[in-house]
Amino acid sequence: MPDFEVVGAEGPWLYRADGSRIFDGSSGLLCVNAGQGSRKVLSRIEHQFSRYTFGGPAVVQPRIQLELVDRLCRAVGRPEDSVALLTCGTLGVEIAVSMARNIARVRNGKRRGDILTSNLSYHGTSAFTLAIGGNQVRRPRPEDAFGLGPSFPAPYPPAHNHGHTARPCDASCADEVAKAIDAKGEENVAAVLLEPVNGTTGGAFVPPDGYLRRVSEICRERNVLVIHDEVLTGLWRTGTPLASAHWEGAEPDLCILSKGLGGGYTSAAAVLVSPQLAPLLKHDSADPLPPMGTMSAHPLQAAACLGVLDELEAMDFNALQARGDRLGNALRSLCDLPSVRDVRGIGHLYAVELASGQLWPAMKEAEARGVFLYPFTGAGHPRSEGFVVAPPLNSTDEDISFLAEALRGAAAAISD
Repeated sequence: MPDFEVVGAEGPWLYRADGSRIFDGSSGLLCVNAGQGSRKVLSRIEHQFSRYTFGGPAVVQPRIQLELVDRLCRAVGRPEDSVALLTCGTLGVEIAVSMARNIARVRNGKRRGDILTSNLSYHGTSAFTLAIGGNQVRRPRPEDAFGLGPSFPAPYPPAHNHGHTARPCDASCADEVAKAIDAKGEENVAAVLLEPVNGTTGGAFVPPDGYLRRVSEICRERNVLVIHDEVLTGLWRTGTPLASAHWEGAEPDLCILSKGLGGGYTSAAAVLVSPQLAPLLKHDSADPLPPMGTMSAHPLQAAACLGVLDELEAMDFNALQARGDRLGNALRSLCDLPSVRDVRGIGHLYAVELASGQLWPAMKEAEARGVFLYPFTGAGHPRSEGFVVAPPLNSTDEDISFLAEALRGAAAAISD
């Protein structure tokens, strides 16, 4: 689809050069959680800019970075965690993997540091993260994948074939994780890495109740760590500070945040490590962790992230949940149209799966009605197609009504 020139932005709206405005139905690339044009973010950046714009935390006392770490941990309900501040979600996954391998070797004397993932996962854009992930469109060629790849099926129908039975996935699908660990040998597996709610590979699948808790139990029984990739889902995207908070007993050992932390204002990421495990990273037998990168823990980055947290924590969370429910109900009503095959999701993260061949016509119709969206990478055979609906969290009730009406019109237009 053609790009359009933007001359201004406010909250969830972009203003085009022709004088019209268009609603950001996907929060940019699912990162603009706090909308655009935030005065809180600008104020934070200007204040830090007037002090200094760069100071390596090994040289200059990292006061603003420590303020961010404290605020972030309290915001997501993990106040005692240790944190590494980084520049992007991909690097966050890479660093989390390095940490998990170190912890596993120090704590359990693991022989290897294998990382197990699902066949409907996406964990970043580096050669390593693409190789371990389950996004078939973006995976490297087999000869370039270092022998890596997904190890177990995700608990969703397109990814987990139950043979001739049509039963839905449930918590027992976690048994596939146990099988994968046992096949590798628990002495060789450092961690299981998964998205607690599916992102854009497959499109906003929500795990069955009890699944994440059972995965955690299986991993504890085998001395395997659990890493949650909340790059996309973290910071209230699904209605709670972390997506894992929707289910009791689903807390991970390590958690990766990114998109909602930078809010589209800056590239940022954070790896949170539980207080029981973080001290092991300083053990005498631990390997040195890789350098975090020149721009990691950047003071202006930290300032912008604090502004994003200022915006997010000022929200009325009851109203946020109510708007998410309204959005979900409105989107599910689209299933009465022949062009819509399924709607799924939670909070402010939904996927609308369409009949084959209808994705780009639907995107065009939505744009004509003043909304742009993000297509998800499909799953199954033949591969599904559709778009993600993930508006900024500070969208108003009127914005959600506008979005819902526009999408119904778009879906109805391609159903004629």
